[in-house]
Amino acid sequence: MSANSFGARSELRVGEKSYEIYRLDAVEGSARLPYSLKVLLENLLRTEDGANVTADHVRTLAGWDSKAQPSHEIQFTPARVIMQDFTGVPCVVDLATMREAVRDLGGDPTKINPLAPAEMVIDHSVIVDYFGSPEAFERNVQVEYERNKERYQFLRWGQTAFDQFKVVPPGTGIVHQVNIEHLARVVFDNEGVAYPDTCVGTDSHTTMENGIGVLGWGVGGIEAEAAMLGQPISMLIPRVVGFKLTGQLPAGTTATDLVLTVTEMLRKHGVVGKFVEFYGEGVAELPLANRATIGNMSPEFGSTCAIFPIDEQTLSYLRLTGRSEEHIALVEAYAKEQGMWLDPSVEPEFSEYLELDLSTVVPSLAGPKRPQDRISLSAAKDTWRRDVQNYVKQADEAGLESFPASDAPAEQSNGDRPHRPTHVRMDDGSEFTIDHGVVAVAAITSCTNTSNPYVMVGAGLLAKKAVERGLTRKPWVKTSLAPGSQAVTDYLERAGLTPYLDKIGYNLVGYGCTTCIGNTGPLQPEISKAINDNDLAVTAVLSGNRNFEGRISPDVKMNYLASPPLVIAYALAGTMDIDILNDPIAEDAEGKPVYLKDIWPSTEEVAEIVESSIGQEMYVRTYADVFKGDDRWRGLDIPTGGTFEWDADSTYVRKAPYFDGMGMEPAPVTDISGARVLAKLGDSVTTDHISPAGSIKVGTPAAQYLQENGVEVRDFNSYGSRRGNHEVMIRGTFANIRLRNQLLDGVEGGYTRDFTQEGAPQAFIYDAAQNYAAQGIPLVVIAGKEYGSGSSRDWAAKGTALLGVRAVIAESYERIHRSNLIGMGVLPLQFAEGESAASLGLTGTETFEITGVEKLNEGETPREVTVKATDPAAHGAGKEFRAVVRIDTPGEADYYRNGGIMQYVLRNLLRK
Repeated sequence: MSANSFGARSELRVGEKSYEIYRLDAVEGSARLPYSLKVLLENLLRTEDGANVTADHVRTLAGWDSKAQPSHEIQFTPARVIMQDFTGVPCVVDLATMREAVRDLGGDPTKINPLAPAEMVIDHSVIVDYFGSPEAFERNVQVEYERNKERYQFLRWGQTAFDQFKVVPPGTGIVHQVNIEHLARVVFDNEGVAYPDTCVGTDSHTTMENGIGVLGWGVGGIEAEAAMLGQPISMLIPRVVGFKLTGQLPAGTTATDLVLTVTEMLRKHGVVGKFVEFYGEGVAELPLANRATIGNMSPEFGSTCAIFPIDEQTLSYLRLTGRSEEHIALVEAYAKEQGMWLDPSVEPEFSEYLELDLSTVVPSLAGPKRPQDRISLSAAKDTWRRDVQNYVKQADEAGLESFPASDAPAEQSNGDRPHRPTHVRMDDGSEFTIDHGVVAVAAITSCTNTSNPYVMVGAGLLAKKAVERGLTRKPWVKTSLAPGSQAVTDYLERAGLTPYLDKIGYNLVGYGCTTCIGNTGPLQPEISKAINDNDLAVTAVLSGNRNFEGRISPDVKMNYLASPPLVIAYALAGTMDIDILNDPIAEDAEGKPVYLKDIWPSTEEVAEIVESSIGQEMYVRTYADVFKGDDRWRGLDIPTGGTFEWDADSTYVRKAPYFDGMGMEPAPVTDISGARVLAKLGDSVTTDHISPAGSIKVGTPAAQYLQENGVEVRDFNSYGSRRGNHEVMIRGTFANIRLRNQLLDGVEGGYTRDFTQEGAPQAFIYDAAQNYAAQGIPLVVIAGKEYGSGSSRDWAAKGTALLGVRAVIAESYERIHRSNLIGMGVLPLQFAEGESAASLGLTGTETFEITGVEKLNEGETPREVTVKATDPAAHGAGKEFRAVVRIDTPGEADYYRNGGIMQYVLRNLLRK
């Protein structure tokens, strides 16, 4: 129950029903806040407890200084959590392990459940192994179950064992689209209390929900677990960028063209760590699907969120997707009562301002390696010819190959494209020639665009017109259609467009992320061999949101984001070396040239089919029993008890060790004595450097573990798929091939010096950590500025803790990673202003004593501690300095005293 210091608790009557609400107008200054900050203000009013959330926090937010740099921290309590299967599995592992800990402490394990609704959509595991045939979908799903059986059994058990935890089974849809079409509430009704829907997710593109007015963003697993268990998330009150939209999109442009333009503008402006909020007359004209497409791309332009206030478009979308009229009435009444309803004529107060006239948007691509690098479609050929020089080797006048052009200035790369015609003969006897720039992958993939019926219908109409002219994809192009939900296939079939998509190779391959996260699957062997033997710079065109180098396919060097109709157009053309607006993309059956304008559907054609083919009943049918799953899902063999029966032989899912030996009362906090340095790191070490990611390389500790447990190299899979096994993950922590540990000279990778061994030889970080643990030696990490920057990754903190690291001493931290370290019981310390490892002369060969930490036992958080670094080789000589304790809130202090956030929550639940 809120402390209600402002008397904000009130009543809202909607129809025959009354709801308890917390009125924003009870707080002076609330009316001037942007929509997104009003959502945060209501959150504080409702969760005010006098400790983590105080009346001062409420006043500070209401008095927001739009021009100030963020400095005030608040505690945000999301209403719900959404997960995808890769990042969500460890969260469920931890919940399952907590149940056993409660049982061991004499409690009822079935009392451990998410305290906020937690929903998982299994969408990251399907790979496009099969394509271009009617059987592709069924065969891909079958292989998906074979690969992921252990994980799916565990998740299906979780679905039956935990209250408030629901799983959308494989083959259903993508997490973000299922979220906006079905899971999002927009306004919650929780036992008669109405409040804005807020949702954090374990996927960076959770921001798609911003398109329907839901405030939320992607977080790491530790933050997600905290939110599931009712704990607030620490955040700074952000700057808010107002993005004004005017005008209307011109004919021939799509939502993809709009979002690439917005991405370019916002990335250029600089919005990292900021909220972006859209307003103006143009917003009112923007269909909800276009808003969701923009919201989805928030991570690509770097903002925390990219939100649209509630208006008639929001209500229409909720009605279309099958929400009840009673709920829609609540959304409308609540938004209007709280001043959260969009008034397009009003210009709210923002920190910064941008404006876009929608009529200036032109057809666009983005690439070849970043989503913010927008290219006007009219310049695509010339831009490709310039950029390809950075991906091929040049020949000098004597015909000898010189350095790659990526080492040369870009301006030296102009000129005609390089040629390396390569003959390919397929197993079926067909033959063709490929060269630099051919489109090897042309994928309509689910993440950004398939929630948008305008671009999907546009793709289907273009396919129809192409087939009617006798066109099909080029034989070297791997095509795929991976919609974000079954509603998409429903309306494409109703419109009669599916047969035409199938005809040119766009058969359904699955409902999941596929190409956008690199689950493209292999190219045909003959094509892959020709590309690699001849070092061809081939391309991918996809309708997703990320096109980073190496992400889409190991065979493809250059990746371009495009609208679904353009994806098909490039599959027909087969190359990026074409002026697709003016050159013929193919010849018809009579040998006549076919131009893009001949098959590009008009805005009116698309709108007519969208209006006639999409209805509420298809969403109602799609989501009528969405958590039930097919026979494969229901037929998985799972335990039936309230605690999970761990398989001792599983290499995918293992019982987490966080609660081993835990008592009902936390052990006293102790100072750190005799610690050794596991890694001495420089500036800007990111969570990607720390957290395990990507493929598992032969010869590494993780690979050795798998092989010792009978796993063949071909079945290693990725770190992402094995996140539920801490044994794999700790072996991959600090194992990034680009990590530079300054304890070693000129060495990159997951190595350190092992001071337990004679001569302190080089060793794998994991192996050294095991030796330190065997001798009871605690570990520290020393780092420079911006330690833990980048995406929030839970295993960057979990792996650090499990390796035995007790403290990190850095010059500065990324806020979320600092918080995550505390959540895992690791002490974040910061060098005093102006000091660093270099200025103090620290080499990393010292032993460390950290004193003053024990003050936490007295209920206070020390501002500083004393650190003494002693060099054993210098006969005890050492350096003593003060370090700032970066435990910044009372809640964080409670987490640290308990050894971590999960231990804190578990003890509190037991006490209740």
